[in-house]
Parts: sequence; structure tokens; C-alpha cells
Amino acid sequence: MSTAIEIRQITKTYPPQGSQPALTAVNNVSLDIQPGELFFLLGPSGCGKTTLLRMIAGFIEPTSGQILFNGKDITHADPNKRNTGMVFQSYALWPHLTVANNVGFGLKIRKTPAAEAAARIREALDTVQMAQLSDRKPNQLSGGQQQRVALARAIVVRPDVLLLDEPLSNLDAKLRNELREEIRRVCRAVGITTVYVTHDQREALTMADRLAVFRMGNVVQVGTPDELYQRPQSSFVATFIGETNLIPILSSSSAGGRLLLTTAIGTADFNSLTPFVIPPTALSIRPESIAISINGTLNATLTSIDYLGSHCSARVSYHNIDLHGIAPSSMRTARPGSQCSVDISLNAAAPVVE
Repeated sequence: MSTAIEIRQITKTYPPQGSQPALTAVNNVSLDIQPGELFFLLGPSGCGKTTLLRMIAGFIEPTSGQILFNGKDITHADPNKRNTGMVFQSYALWPHLTVANNVGFGLKIRKTPAAEAAARIREALDTVQMAQLSDRKPNQLSGGQQQRVALARAIVVRPDVLLLDEPLSNLDAKLRNELREEIRRVCRAVGITTVYVTHDQREALTMADRLAVFRMGNVVQVGTPDELYQRPQSSFVATFIGETNLIPILSSSSAGGRLLLTTAIGTADFNSLTPFVIPPTALSIRPESIAISINGTLNATLTSIDYLGSHCSARVSYHNIDLHGIAPSSMRTARPGSQCSVDISLNAAAPVVE
């Protein structure tokens, strides 16, 4: 059975050092991670996501709060009592051991019988498609192969929870794309509850079941990739997860059960029952909701255009507001300063707060 993780009001504060004041790295964070879920902690460097991961692993002691695995409080349990597997950013492979011996190191520490250990090592290497290289040393492997070995070493002990700390950050873009699919496939195959730390929004959007966005030690929004992309609640989330246009709200009104938010480029219409704890200050509109062309009413001025093959990424000045939208590839030769038309899907906008 997969493991549910409950994080209850976890805080980690480091005491003052010299002239440096006390630092709260993680501030009163509560999360529920479902059994078998691939859950991401996403945020910029220094936001507290790795600190939280290391508290789940038992490497860092919380200042306050609780961590529970399937309802059992493990907040102060030693790391070796938690049955977690961890994949580090640096791979942390033993250079003098073969691939098979690296993978089996945790089984050796646990005194697993030799026959059972050999079978589990083969199974783990088959899962990450590395069985054919079991006799090689780490320095004979590519970066991607080393990362697969590190993943096999983590899953071979059959952990209750798998923890990954920016595992792809040392790889080139092409290999990162390949291993994203591989890690997701492996996590699905073994069914382990997985917590994955990254600052890479694309990794989170393409791999996560759900994710928590961190900012300065706080969780600012939790949801599925689609929820956070399509319905960000703050300008920080809107700009951190993908590209967006933030259009200031000039006024708001309610009529007929609808909430009308007026901007310089039009009025957006929302269900008035939508809960806004803080009144929204802007609309987040993704570039794909702004179509730029040379057809229709010429109501904007092109300021820049980049040809991307299947389409163009374009910026225009519209009612004295800079907008980033999508243009057809046929506009690739258009010159800045030329007139163009803009079609904005305001119904795809999301109200956000600062």
C-alpha cells in the first residue's frame, strides 16, 4: 500500500549567526500528499522547498510542526527509520563500485539475503533500463545513465516514500526531456508516493500530479498543473509558472450574479460566487489567449516578433499596453512598427492579486 504524507504546520527557523538575523526557511507549511502521488515542490532558489524535503527525509529537524506517514508521526524519527529513498542532485554514486553494487548498497546495509538482493537489483535495473550496464563503473556512464542508477538505488529498497532533489538540473536540455518521461514512468510502475523538488516550471507542468508553489518559505498555491497554469491566484504564481500578461483591473462591479472586472483592454465576466479572499488587482492572460494577425481591424502596433517554426511569439502595443501573444508563422517577416490586429480571449483570463 502506498503512503500518505501529512505535513502539519511545519516551520524551520535557523538562529541568528553573527550579524545575520534569524532565518525562517519554512514557515507554517501544511500539505496533504496522497498515496502514490507524484507531488512537486516548486519555487525559486532559496524558497524553502529543499529544506522541507530534507525534513521529510529526516536530515533536518523541524523547529515546530508534525510530519506523518500513513498517520504515524515520524517528525523526530531517525532517517533510517523512515524507509525513504532519496535521489540527490549530485547522484552520489560510489566511484569504486559497479552499477549493480551501487544499486545494491542499501540492501547490503539492511543485510538482505544474497539471492533476494540479486533479484531485486536486477528488477530495479530492468525498471530503469540499465540491466545491460550492471558491471560498469560510474565513470564509464553518461550523466543520464548515472541518474538512472541513482534512481534504481533509491527504489531497490522498496521505500514507502521516494524523494528527489532537483535530479535533472545537471543534465542538458535534451536529456532532461528524456528523463522526465523516464522518471514519471518509473514512479507510475512502482507506485511509490514521490516528492520531487525543482525550480523548473516545465518539469513540474509535464510530470506532476499536483504541486505546491513556494515563495519565501511559504506555500502560496497548491493544485494540479492545469489549475495552477489556468487559474493562478497571484501574480507571483502567474509569472512563475509560464509566461503571462498582467493587465491591471481598473474597476469592478456585480450584476445578475456575475462579477465584471474592467481593464483598459476590455471587461472580463466571472461568476460572482467565485471566492476572492482578497479583491483581485489584475487579470492574468496567457499569450496563447492573445491572437495577433494582419487580418481584421488593425488596432495594434507590432513591437517585436520571434519566429518559432510552427508559430511566432509577438509583442504589440494595444491601448498603450504591452501584450505578448501568438502570431501565425506567416507573419515572421513583419517589421516592428507595422499595424496588426489583436483578438483577446478575456474569458480565459484569471483574476489575480499582487
